[in-house]
Amino acid sequence: MKPTPRVIRFTDADALAQGAASRLLHALIRFQADDRVAQLCLTGGRIALAMYSRLGRLVAGSELDPSRLELWWGDERFVPTDDPDRNAGPALATLAGHFPLDPSRTHPMPAADGVVDAAASAATYAKELGATRFDLCLLGMGPDGHVASIFPGHPAEESSGHLVMGVSDSPLPPTERISLTTRAMNRSGEVWFIVSGEDKADAVARALTGDHSLPAARVHGHRATVWLLDQAAASRLPYFDCSMQGLSR
Repeated sequence: MKPTPRVIRFTDADALAQGAASRLLHALIRFQADDRVAQLCLTGGRIALAMYSRLGRLVAGSELDPSRLELWWGDERFVPTDDPDRNAGPALATLAGHFPLDPSRTHPMPAADGVVDAAASAATYAKELGATRFDLCLLGMGPDGHVASIFPGHPAEESSGHLVMGVSDSPLPPTERISLTTRAMNRSGEVWFIVSGEDKADAVARALTGDHSLPAARVHGHRATVWLLDQAAASRLPYFDCSMQGLSR
């Protein structure tokens, strides 16, 4: 039985980034109990990068051990390694600016530097992922309700039982992408959606009411599914469904 989603609302995007970073730090410390390696799946986007920056500032002096942090990605634009459109580059640069990352435990998705296509690269990443189950999968969401690179109504949407898929003719550029499937994300212990902006409000409300035409509504964690929202993204939710964080004085 999947858990009931929890909604946490913040006053604005800055408060969301700061609050999500603080919660992420404490979650990673919890996952590292008993000398475990914490398995974290990252997402891209502006609000995620803001969260990573704030996380980096919180790590110094904390109980988090960066050497026991394993990083994965939920999706990637299938472009060359040095292309600014890639999710991995900015995320890694932001995190590595604050604490050391273990290259052997950092798993960016393949780039389009050779002749292999997105589908073959997705199969390669699936082999690398293997039986790994994320302690926490971080996700953003688009105004259309897409998560990772799973778009509503797209032909590639859950076209197979694989853990990772290649996406061609993406509705958003670049057209070639690699994405975890819902099956892979739903193996996670916890799933956190980090969503900011009024343009996402309709999709947030639809996903939380169980509209399975939206990919976001079909993703959940085994132990917890948490929606971290700013007021704009939560504006179409009943107020009593939300706990408030980051209140202005």
